[in-house]
Amino acid sequence: MKRIKLLLIMIGLIVAASSCVTPKEVNYLSDITPGNNIPLNDKFEAVITPYDQLRIAVIGSGSEKELAEPFNPFGSVQNMGANNNRVGYLVDVNGDIQFPTLGTLHVQGLTRLQLQDTITQKLVSGGYMNDPMVDVRFSNFRVFVLGTADGGKVLDISNERCTFLEALAMAGGLSQYTRRDKIAVIREIDGEMVTRYLDPRSADVFNDPFFLLQQNDIIVTQSFNRFYTQDFFNTSLSVFSTVISLVSSVSLVYLMLTGRN
Repeated sequence: MKRIKLLLIMIGLIVAASSCVTPKEVNYLSDITPGNNIPLNDKFEAVITPYDQLRIAVIGSGSEKELAEPFNPFGSVQNMGANNNRVGYLVDVNGDIQFPTLGTLHVQGLTRLQLQDTITQKLVSGGYMNDPMVDVRFSNFRVFVLGTADGGKVLDISNERCTFLEALAMAGGLSQYTRRDKIAVIREIDGEMVTRYLDPRSADVFNDPFFLLQQNDIIVTQSFNRFYTQDFFNTSLSVFSTVISLVSSVSLVYLMLTGRN
């Protein structure tokens, strides 16, 4: 019995040593040095894609307040920021929306600010208003994170801008057992699901085209194989310990009973 316990202890020490994670494997942005300036290739701004839900408000000042009303069929401008207000313009599969009076607008590929400018120009050039203010916002900007400790998270992005590192932080960060070189960002592009692996340990992540997340992106993480080995061993060790305890108890009772006889 003592030999079995000693063997289990030795195996446990071996597994524990092999499952150790080094700082190099887990530290974020470990190659950044003080004073290191990192140039960014592009501005971080989300673009409109099919199936997005947009809230668009046209605001008029002075005598033009009444002129703006026909362009706000979904309620007042004050409701634009309400988290529970999902009513708005659904971008169809062709990347279009149907806007009051202006008709079909192709919005796919535009940023929120570009769409604001487009609608403003059409209202002015069409003679509908002289000085309109247009406000465009996403109402369904979400990012999905799978593989976290509790299984997964749905992140509602309120400011319509989210980077890869921000999403990881909002999801609770990465455990020491998460593989940094196998963090996938999955995105639908032109009817196909495209996957890229981003590594938060390197400053190169800032210039990856998937660093700025788009709405409905999916982040999938993986754990080191040794994590599963350790988890299996811990479970097995618990079972073995229980069995040994039962055998020891039975043996003790047996010796007590035979000793009396």
